[in-house]
Amino acid sequence: MSVQRKILTSEVISYTPPKLYTGKTGNDWYVGFYAFCPIAGKLKIKRIKINHIPKISDRRKYAADLINRIHEQLRRGWNPWINECHSKGLALFSEATDKYRNYITRLRTDGVLREETYIGYISYLRNLVRYNASLKVPITYIYQFNREYINEFIEHIYIERENSAQTRNNYLSWLRIFAGYLLKHGYVDKKVTDGIDLIPKRSIKKQRTVISESDLIRLQEYLKTKNKRFLLACYILFYCFVRPKEISYIRIGDFNVKAGTLLLHSDYTKNHKDAVLTINRKIIELMIDCGSFSYPSDYYLFSDGLTPGPKWRSEKQFRDYWTHYVRKNLRFPVSYKFYSLKDTGVTSMLRARIDNISVRDQARHSSILITDIYTPHDIEQANPIIQKFDTVF
Repeated sequence: MSVQRKILTSEVISYTPPKLYTGKTGNDWYVGFYAFCPIAGKLKIKRIKINHIPKISDRRKYAADLINRIHEQLRRGWNPWINECHSKGLALFSEATDKYRNYITRLRTDGVLREETYIGYISYLRNLVRYNASLKVPITYIYQFNREYINEFIEHIYIERENSAQTRNNYLSWLRIFAGYLLKHGYVDKKVTDGIDLIPKRSIKKQRTVISESDLIRLQEYLKTKNKRFLLACYILFYCFVRPKEISYIRIGDFNVKAGTLLLHSDYTKNHKDAVLTINRKIIELMIDCGSFSYPSDYYLFSDGLTPGPKWRSEKQFRDYWTHYVRKNLRFPVSYKFYSLKDTGVTSMLRARIDNISVRDQARHSSILITDIYTPHDIEQANPIIQKFDTVF
């Protein structure tokens, strides 16, 4: 076999299974295996001596454990000759993730990334690092961050953590961005997420459902005792249809108690337009009960611990409280999301026969057709007000 043929074969066979060798005299014990050396261009044997363990039974037990760990590392792409190479692709996984974190932090500082986008990226990155640390044999080098590893991480998110198909897609979308960063900065020579597909949107069923009246009563009674400030956030979502992200930016001074309105600033609304919404009396009464108006007008309504303060906090705190406390303690189904309160509020107003135009304006729907989507089937019947309508015609 030619030298070139040997090198090609060695590249295909990147390693051999580790084994225990005891030597002819029994005094030269080591765990040995072959691994491809990119510098030499061939398989080289690696020996790990275990003679330092005096008792034979302990030595065999240690060897068995060592063999399992080495085999798992090799399977994940670890190479014992890594330190002899100088390619950037052999950088530490932790080094690459730290540099990526610094990179997107700078993008946020320069205004290239929006705050909510940055928070999302940081969350995905943090969960990836935590997942790696939780593995029996975590990856050490960035070149081990391959398609097999990514597939296992995605399965962890979707199957083991029982997240939705949409959440799985969100993680994969971010992983594609991270993979693009690794490719651009020379850590890898190809985009490692290629070949991993999103679950088609048409296959993803809506996970959010309207909350029943009986469960709304339970929710109100629970929060009146446990957390009135979170109840206030629920009221704003239910009665004003303000999106969670928009709620996070509300300041005390945005309320006009005399006029009974709430101003949403264009910088934080979905359509980038100012909006003036009607405040339900329950919102004002609860704000007074919570002492919200005793804080400076430039304070965010929901800062640390959902209490008014100068520091902006992401809408994530609403979802977290809903998931870890409300849904858990009230045993709500997974289909009850915090955002379900908006759907429920729109449906409740339509059920109460509040006209579609008023509901459309409060919900800031671009068309009455969008509002009509929320119309419950049990009220799709003759309207007695229209039945009795009379004019001179």
